[in-house]
Amino acid sequence: MATRGVDIIKFLMRQGVMLKINDVIDNDTAELVATEFGHTVRRVSEADVEEGFIGAEDVDDHLLPRPPVVAVMGHVDHGKTSLLDALRSADVASGEHGGITQHIGAYQVRLESGESVTFLDTPGHAAFSAMRARGADVTDIVVLVVAADDGVMPQTIEAIQHAKASGAPIIVAINKIDKPGADPTRVINELLQHEIVAESLGGDTQMIQVSATQKMGLDDLIEAILLQAQLMDLKANPDRTADGVVIEAKLDRGRGAVSTVLVKRGTLKRGDIVVAGSNFGRVRALFNERDEQLPSAGPSVPVEILGLDGTPAPGEAFAVVENEARARELTDYRTRLKREKAGAPTNAGVTMADFMAKLQDKKVSELPVIIKADVQGSAEAIVGSLDKIGTDEVRARIILSGAGAISESDVMLAKGANSPILGFNVRASSQARQLAEREGVEIRYYSVIYDLLDDIKGVLSGMLAPEQRETFLGNAEVLQVFDITKVGRVAGCKVTEGTVRKGARVRIIRKDIVVLELGTLQTLKRFKDEVNEVQSGQECGMFFQGFQDIKEGDTIECFTLEEVKRSL
Repeated sequence: MATRGVDIIKFLMRQGVMLKINDVIDNDTAELVATEFGHTVRRVSEADVEEGFIGAEDVDDHLLPRPPVVAVMGHVDHGKTSLLDALRSADVASGEHGGITQHIGAYQVRLESGESVTFLDTPGHAAFSAMRARGADVTDIVVLVVAADDGVMPQTIEAIQHAKASGAPIIVAINKIDKPGADPTRVINELLQHEIVAESLGGDTQMIQVSATQKMGLDDLIEAILLQAQLMDLKANPDRTADGVVIEAKLDRGRGAVSTVLVKRGTLKRGDIVVAGSNFGRVRALFNERDEQLPSAGPSVPVEILGLDGTPAPGEAFAVVENEARARELTDYRTRLKREKAGAPTNAGVTMADFMAKLQDKKVSELPVIIKADVQGSAEAIVGSLDKIGTDEVRARIILSGAGAISESDVMLAKGANSPILGFNVRASSQARQLAEREGVEIRYYSVIYDLLDDIKGVLSGMLAPEQRETFLGNAEVLQVFDITKVGRVAGCKVTEGTVRKGARVRIIRKDIVVLELGTLQTLKRFKDEVNEVQSGQECGMFFQGFQDIKEGDTIECFTLEEVKRSL
């Protein structure tokens, strides 16, 4: 304000505020001071740095048709990847472990007519519902793959819900029609329950019968997709700065952070400065799914980009910014916001109930684990699934989860936290492996998410306290009590029900009130002989360890306790 600090301090003192020259004042006081010294004030928010990150909507005169983005969804093992293979006439499934797709793959299929279609292959396994939700968010059309011999399954229903939430039209591909048990009519009828009505029944959903392995009906499916795309009149402006969505991100040993992105508008060129989430960088190279280098990528083109300084979370928006200063300003603000969120106490006002719940939480047994996966999306899915496995008694505590190979720092962290390292589709570097052997840290490798979850479930089940099961043996009634020197009080009893056994646990009940819980029947005599067991209707003498307060008329309940292992 070109005003001396002394004058401002004098003014604040007149207002009754005593401050030093380097104290911080709040917005309202600052506004008051600036107005007093004749300045015009405009309040801005810290979040204003976000303004203009994603550019304004396109105007009509620059719009050109763009390829449709199609998400392929459906239940696990219903043939989504095989269908994509048939469409791309390339083989992906053989490279997948257990035939399960574990990442979002993005491919562009170029047709003989010169048109192209972009496909997103979303994983079918339940753990990937979050990734599938992201897959649905960036898509124009959803192809729902249902196996003709299996019908509508839980994840098919989940995919329908994602598609409906995103508002994208659905085309149903009834796959495996060449199989002996195939019944397409059953699939059409089952889909009716979920408000998906076939065109043949007067609805608006196209149902195409295909066989991925026999390459039947694929042309019809492509035709249906192009027809739907024509109806939707999909257009974008290629002559502007690019923006879009991050589909996947991973750390590659030779290439650094590799992010798969889908350009929504504009053209992404080599050398552009890109901001995605709290990461930024200059695009060093663009690759398509065939690993060919591209100079640029237009609307609806999926590409892998190199050059970001980290792995952004899948689903994050990305955009090209004008210079590095702007990129740094945006990422600094977002990183700070993330840090504040992580550091902020989750419940500012703690109620007594919360406090008691926290005290109870102390009894929770925790299994610390470190998770390293090949891509960020898989790591997120595993963390989400492990959270669901936990109960009030046992749970997995994630010390660290991330994308990339297992490093020496991960091994040292695991040593400090006393936890195993779970590697999903990644391996440890040779130095990390040697360090793990020296330090006694266990590294487990997995390539299928089911195996990882089953293993952790097994370990957590072992941590559950065993359940105590009580088996009733018999009841006896005390007829008379004898005081015997050097021994104490002995009960003369008659067994009224079942049997009583020496060494079994006993409960003594007086007038329907338990007076001794979990005592032990130490001595059992029949006449003068010590016996192990007395049947119903017979009389016997009993002595209880450490309990002398026995009276006539008491009922003695005899039972055994066994520990039963529990599982999640």
